[in-house]
Amino acid sequence: MSLAVTSSTSTTSSSSSSSSSSATDAYNTFLTLLTTELQNQNPVDPTDTTAFTNQLIALAGVEQQLITNSSLSTITDSLSSLTASNGVGYIGKTVTLEGDTTALQDGSANWSYDLDSTASDVTLTISDSDGNVVWTGSGDTSSGSHDLSWDGTGSDGTEYTSGDYTLTVSATDASGNDVDSTTYIKGKVTGVDSSSGTTELLIGDISVDMDDVIGIST
Repeated sequence: MSLAVTSSTSTTSSSSSSSSSSATDAYNTFLTLLTTELQNQNPVDPTDTTAFTNQLIALAGVEQQLITNSSLSTITDSLSSLTASNGVGYIGKTVTLEGDTTALQDGSANWSYDLDSTASDVTLTISDSDGNVVWTGSGDTSSGSHDLSWDGTGSDGTEYTSGDYTLTVSATDASGNDVDSTTYIKGKVTGVDSSSGTTELLIGDISVDMDDVIGIST
């Protein structure tokens, strides 16, 4: 199982800490300058009351910004942890989403495809990650959704046990016109990766956006 949740949280925390540290440095510098000004003011010509009041207001604003930054940092960390935890709940489950490339897992690679209308001829082609065609067959020609489960046996009898494979659907009607189709992948989630800032589900070594999932089953 691959789980890369910590790296995202660490990145977020590091960024938040950097911002907080920068604001704290600015606050301390401002406070030092204000104190130094009071200590070294001319006794016969003291700092103007209005100017000093404005400086105090500005200092209070910096202090409030520090409090806000700290609160936002806590919220951000909590949201990152929550999102990653939601992704972990998908591990071991089979998800469905639009796409054409999936992994050969547990002896099969699974897709479904939708035909917008009835076709007279449907050719299904499966290619490996290098673009080499490993299997070709005929598909269901009726309009609607159809499933394809490939057991890893190539058209030439070669047995494939792992890897990523892409399904291409070519459909035409009785007049030879193309029939539009949409391909979906089905695969078991083996891990979660949030190192990019968004939660990605891993199907083998394929990363898919958790938000793109349209179906889930055990």
